[in-house]
Amino acid sequence: MEAIHSNWTAPRIKADGIYYADDFDILTTILSALKWREKNGQIKMVTDSEGLRYYNERGMCGIWDAVTTELDNIPDVIDPSVFWAAGKIYSLVYSGTPAAVMDTDFIVWDKLAFDNLGEIAVIHDEDIYPDVYPDISHFNMKRGYVFDPELDWRLRPSNTAFYVIRNKELAELYTGEAVRFMENAAGGDSLTYMVFAEQRLLPMCSAMLGIDMYVISNLERLFRDGERWFTHTWGMKRQMRENTALRADFCRRCIRRITADFPEYESMLRGIEELRPYF
Repeated sequence: MEAIHSNWTAPRIKADGIYYADDFDILTTILSALKWREKNGQIKMVTDSEGLRYYNERGMCGIWDAVTTELDNIPDVIDPSVFWAAGKIYSLVYSGTPAAVMDTDFIVWDKLAFDNLGEIAVIHDEDIYPDVYPDISHFNMKRGYVFDPELDWRLRPSNTAFYVIRNKELAELYTGEAVRFMENAAGGDSLTYMVFAEQRLLPMCSAMLGIDMYVISNLERLFRDGERWFTHTWGMKRQMRENTALRADFCRRCIRRITADFPEYESMLRGIEELRPYF
């Protein structure tokens, strides 16, 4: 199964016009890509020209089977300050199915039984917390936009840090509705609008087509023993930005794991300026 990493750099461009990434994000990206290739098949990075420049300068392009720049084509109407994860939706548009769509801070440690995952499988679903997943009246949309009346707002949202999608019709419906929503949002905050487009529309579209969604795990199980199969560092990022000791320990552990499992990439790691303090 081919996996897709994506990086639309526009949400993280500094005032000088240069993209930046945290050291721990660089390391999880490397570990995520290499572990997928080791255990589950090919993986590509869908990014833009700035992302390609960034990875090329750090010698990282070889961790993927391919690096492409289709995200240069994201239209200007998409606000990167609101839709910071739009690149992941567009990466599926450009890649098609079947695909495993995976965040760069998500690691799959072992081989997956893809035949058991059906037409659509997500890592876990989520409760409908009103401050994260508000009802339809919350959204301020451009004149003329109408939510599809078949969308079922009672369905539990799907966490899309990792999902496997095989059904072409579902991929096209989901990405089409997500893009239509993002293009027609009249402002909005960077949480509820993004997670509606990315995480709430997927189960809604799946239900519209009568496709059963397979839920791989749940939060309790992932917190308890998820690292045997999966690691997602999203929840640690704020802590690592605030705690330099935690950050350094995490980065050194990642480097030890990469160099132990993939010693041929040690010279690449040593050449990345952001990682030099950890050697």
